[in-house]
Amino acid sequence: MNTLVEKETPRLPAKRVSEENFLLPATNVIETREAYVIEAEMPGVNREGLEITLEANTLTLTGHRDQTPPKATALYVESKPASFRRVFEVEPVIDTVKISAHLEQGLLKVHLPKAERVMPRRIPVGD
Repeated sequence: MNTLVEKETPRLPAKRVSEENFLLPATNVIETREAYVIEAEMPGVNREGLEITLEANTLTLTGHRDQTPPKATALYVESKPASFRRVFEVEPVIDTVKISAHLEQGLLKVHLPKAERVMPRRIPVGD
């Protein structure tokens, strides 16, 4: 059963469209017995530049990378400021209250635990 389906980002109304272009981060989706894990590569993004939202059944990962830290002067720059965004549709088998995320060295891991009712369990047989 495919419970995480990437969906196309919906177009916003013309008055809300930003001039900003989003980069699509390389993403892996891993299934374990207890959960799904989304790994998204967002190099240069820190916690302050990261936003994860869940609205209805839509999970949106957005990250912003600044070019130069405040109070610093860039001497040579090859990387540019960038924004990343990836959108997923989450099915009801996910326990949305227990979703958690961790960002380390540009790799965002979002842990989506399966609801207890859909997890496999052993049923004892009585005499």
